[in-house]
Amino acid sequence: MSARQPAAAAGGGQTSAGRAADAAGRTAPRPGGRTRRRWTGAGIVQAPGRLRSLVRRSEGGLVALATLVGSVAGVAVSAMSWVTQSLRELLFLLPSGLRLSAADTVTPALLLVGPCLGGALLGALIVGMQYVRGPRKRPAIDPIEANALHGGRMSLRDSVYLAAQNVISNGCGASVGLEAGYTQIASGLASRLGIAFEVRRSDLRTLVGCGAAGAIAAGFGAPLAGAFYAFELIIGTYSIATLTPVVVAALCGNLVSRSLIEAQPLVDLGDMQAVTTSHVTSMEILPSLALGLICAALGILIMRGVTLVERLVQASGIPRAAAPAFGGLCVGALALVATPQVLSGGHGALHMHFAAEGQGHGIAALAGLFAAKATASAISIGSGFRGGLFFASLFLGAIAGKLFAALAPMLVPPLAGFGLTPLAYAVIGMSALAVAIIGGPLTMTFLALEVTGSLPITGVVLAAVIASSLTVRKTFGYSFATWRFHLRGESIRSPHDVGWIRSLTVGRLMRRDPETVALDTPLPTFLRAHALGSPSRVIAVDGRGRYAGIVNVPETHAAAREAATAAQPVLADLLLHTNTFLTPGMNAKDAAAAFDRAESEALAVVDGPETRKVLGLLTESHTLKRYSEELDRQRRAMAGETD
Repeated sequence: MSARQPAAAAGGGQTSAGRAADAAGRTAPRPGGRTRRRWTGAGIVQAPGRLRSLVRRSEGGLVALATLVGSVAGVAVSAMSWVTQSLRELLFLLPSGLRLSAADTVTPALLLVGPCLGGALLGALIVGMQYVRGPRKRPAIDPIEANALHGGRMSLRDSVYLAAQNVISNGCGASVGLEAGYTQIASGLASRLGIAFEVRRSDLRTLVGCGAAGAIAAGFGAPLAGAFYAFELIIGTYSIATLTPVVVAALCGNLVSRSLIEAQPLVDLGDMQAVTTSHVTSMEILPSLALGLICAALGILIMRGVTLVERLVQASGIPRAAAPAFGGLCVGALALVATPQVLSGGHGALHMHFAAEGQGHGIAALAGLFAAKATASAISIGSGFRGGLFFASLFLGAIAGKLFAALAPMLVPPLAGFGLTPLAYAVIGMSALAVAIIGGPLTMTFLALEVTGSLPITGVVLAAVIASSLTVRKTFGYSFATWRFHLRGESIRSPHDVGWIRSLTVGRLMRRDPETVALDTPLPTFLRAHALGSPSRVIAVDGRGRYAGIVNVPETHAAAREAATAAQPVLADLLLHTNTFLTPGMNAKDAAAAFDRAESEALAVVDGPETRKVLGLLTESHTLKRYSEELDRQRRAMAGETD
């Protein structure tokens, strides 16, 4: 059997409820062996049987599906880019093709009104969706959470809704990027395609990564960065089995996007002599490491700042639907007082700072712009605008790099003789701050390589991003996405597939017919009914049927023999683990930890700590065996090994 084995065998398939829903929604085969098109759960039409079989059994079929996913991602990214640019031109009366953050002639009133109007529109959309669908109990699933907990299953309706919110947010000038909407809609489409083709769990996770790879490659014009974005941030690992489909999707997304819409490169450095004054040597690594550490601290501050704004908005009592309009008013006022460069994602402003005429900013101006942009991004996301910090972190990192280039020689004079120019430090800072906030060291390294085309610069960038990534991981522990999961109670630190652990619950593993005995049973009666050689553990229950403890049969016989000449003990004196038990919702990992704490080979399973109704019995050996089997299956699937 190949690594692309059935999901049920891999321990990570659908839940029993999901399988039942699928079975209920499928039509019977037609006479003659032909299968009709099938529908599942939420009205998902299934692909024809032969195509499903081709994708499931052939690696080439999966690559073909990844090609389709990448192409669709390119179309979606192009459509979102065109709509947001059109919206900005309409709201701020911009000339065709001019980026908002690069404009210097915007009417002051429009700077103030545009983000506020967009926030009001976003609030109206939130109210409308609540009216149509009712209040949501949990937020929509993004690609990282989908791959970590749900085997790649995403809601396309939620993805479209979030992408629309992102378009409104970015289009009205809120300081958020489009990359969150890009990856959400592309991964949502990929997940829906995978479900339609009934691909296995591991393949569905790969397709979600393909959608994100195609989206990032199309949005940034960087196929390598898009592919490694998928490996590091969406799939969670690199393997031979995922290499071809992910790279193909990234290439297709980039090619389709370039053919549909004319887009500027991420940055235009022109002649590389503007980046380095001499051949880059190993001495440039030291200041690059220092810049990486600084960017790590700045990234943590920015993430904390977003959380602070969210808490202030919640504490203010502003209704959720009105918060974006208020936040938009604040962002517009900031743009009016400071500069329009704080608006939108910052693509145009980043071009300005890498252009020759954008190099003359003073230290005070750069520091003020950094503070204003970081504040605008925190206000935008904290007040309810939808979007990401990917592009904002690139822009902020470029500013931090230029600030470092200006300040470092003043503080450490020997740095003035190094061969790196302010533009080189801007590239290094851009990558280092982005990795601090977004994660993905190789993603940001390849992004720098595709931007500069310079291997020497890429080498010092790699040193900076490693320093930044390691510092954030050891001192803070989260990227921006996983930090958001942490704030809402999810313990997700990466996209590694841990959903199968949650599905491997005590309720699924326990033996459901344990032998019980009443707590007031006389000891001689118990011993006659449970001779040596019978089941070694019996669960005692009190008069109300509540769990009282576990009776170890061999130990009870030994205690009775030792007390033959003295007063016989009662059953209650021989109970073990009277206040230690498992509940059916605990996963196998938590159960193993409970066995270790109790130093027990078996524990009772009860419905809850209050009622303590006995549901079953679970042994440590069975738990560890099943947990080890699933771990081994996951390892083989990730490595692409065959059985």
